[in-house]
Amino acid sequence: MITIKSKEEIELMKEAGKVTAEILASLSDFIKPGMSTWEIDKYVEEEILRHGQLPAFKGYAGFPATVCASVNEVVVHGIPSKRKILREGDIVSIDMGTVWKGYYSDAARTYAVGTVSPEAAKLIETTERSFFEGLKFARAGNRLSDISHAIQVTCEAEGFSMIRDYVGHGIGTDMHEDPQIPNYGKPGHGPRLVPGMVIAVEPMVSAGSYEVEVLRDDWTARTIDRSLTAHYENTIVITEDEPYLTTLLK
Repeated sequence: MITIKSKEEIELMKEAGKVTAEILASLSDFIKPGMSTWEIDKYVEEEILRHGQLPAFKGYAGFPATVCASVNEVVVHGIPSKRKILREGDIVSIDMGTVWKGYYSDAARTYAVGTVSPEAAKLIETTERSFFEGLKFARAGNRLSDISHAIQVTCEAEGFSMIRDYVGHGIGTDMHEDPQIPNYGKPGHGPRLVPGMVIAVEPMVSAGSYEVEVLRDDWTARTIDRSLTAHYENTIVITEDEPYLTTLLK
């Protein structure tokens, strides 16, 4: 069931989202070659707690860390590790969220580690751009799949593939609420968007095949052909007018 949030609930989600946005922005300067993904996780958790909020991911469905740190061919749910050292030319997706007074935020960015290949840079840029193309349709009266279609068209025009096994979602007092939001599909389908809906839209894009496999840790999902992947996500409030991004610095 899709829940419509009150103005008071949305204000709480904005507070959660603001902290997430600030931390993700700070990672652009923090992430460096030679760093472990565990160091990123430690930094993010300390920052969340410093702001008086709680990590949304840690312990969620048994996930053992504060962030998902997904390097190169890992699509989502990479578990931070002291053994996973970032190298020059890697790309790393950081997916994270916070909880404030029972309400969630959720967002992701993909970062270049040092200087990356032209293909990797294009993949990161296209994935982010596809989100904002989809955002143009995140308006009351449109259908959910209008967002999905815009994302797919943008990425496939650049020769990339949409990951199909993982999707966006509603969000509120739980991390994952209805509706599910694929990053592909024909326009004009799915629920109609109405003010008060809050959704997390998250393009996950592969430079090769969209097929994925989950490793034995039951979390880490990577492309079968080991092609690079990128991830970009924000929490969006549907309003009477322009959509509001709780997890993007204004």
